[in-house]
Amino acid sequence: MKYVLALIVVLMLLAGGAFYFLNDHMSFTQSTTDNGMAADETAQQPDAAASSTEEVAEAEATQRSERPAEAVIGTSVEGRNIVAYHFGTGAKEVLFVGGIHGGYSWNTSLLAYELIDYLKTNTSSLPEGVSVTVIPTLNPDGLYKVTNTAGSFIASSVSATDAERIAARFNANDVDLNRNFDCEWAATSSWRSQTVSGGSAAFSEPEAQALQNYVNTYKPAAAVVWFAAEGKVYPSACGGTPSQASISLAATYAGAASYGTQTEFDAYAINGDAVNWLAKEGVPAISVLLSNYSDPEWSKNKAGILAVINSVAK
Repeated sequence: MKYVLALIVVLMLLAGGAFYFLNDHMSFTQSTTDNGMAADETAQQPDAAASSTEEVAEAEATQRSERPAEAVIGTSVEGRNIVAYHFGTGAKEVLFVGGIHGGYSWNTSLLAYELIDYLKTNTSSLPEGVSVTVIPTLNPDGLYKVTNTAGSFIASSVSATDAERIAARFNANDVDLNRNFDCEWAATSSWRSQTVSGGSAAFSEPEAQALQNYVNTYKPAAAVVWFAAEGKVYPSACGGTPSQASISLAATYAGAASYGTQTEFDAYAINGDAVNWLAKEGVPAISVLLSNYSDPEWSKNKAGILAVINSVAK
């Protein structure tokens, strides 16, 4: 009898062990089914970095779709508005900037306003996925000195001697804004044969800060900055050779606009250049130097502008 009882106890222990084993296995199977966390499935989860990149892109697209057509992005030393005009909502943004040297090269601002007027009636012609932003005048105080306005104007309203126009190159702190950006910045730099101020530090000037903040916020895919006067296009680089993207951008604009092109501006050393800073920030950018100080050369530049916009869309 005692052997029968012992056998029953053994059988009960075996049955209990089998029950717990089967129950634990079923729980694990159910858990992996409910949570999708089996080892081989975990390896198939979406990459976190890719998901983060997509979220950033979506956030930037939302920013572009919600911003107004005309927005103040900063103010000058004397309190004049620095305005950006937005066209389209595409993720690839092309940025155009005029008037860094204010009234000295006022035709660059006039060209920017020509582009703004064109895009107001031709926004639908922008390629899919591309948006355009135009900042017509980064130095409104300088422009005001020769036009008596910080906004849109006509060429016949400009009245200034050469000396007045040269004085209008600088901002109200007597700083050359194209020497105030964070690429090989120096407190003093050169313009032709004279020494000019680069400010007390990189981005010491509110006008340069406005462009810095804009670029850091919207991260344009490409940028074109207009200057005068040489009739050439230069790719950007900060402390090295221009990127292939900048070289290609320069060739595209120059070819369409019938300007010359050169890899490096070597007439004199420049510290704190805005376009070279854009390169440092990873933005393919070019300097377009108009042929003179009075003609916006709209037809030539329109061809270059459209060629760049279409190249970015590809």
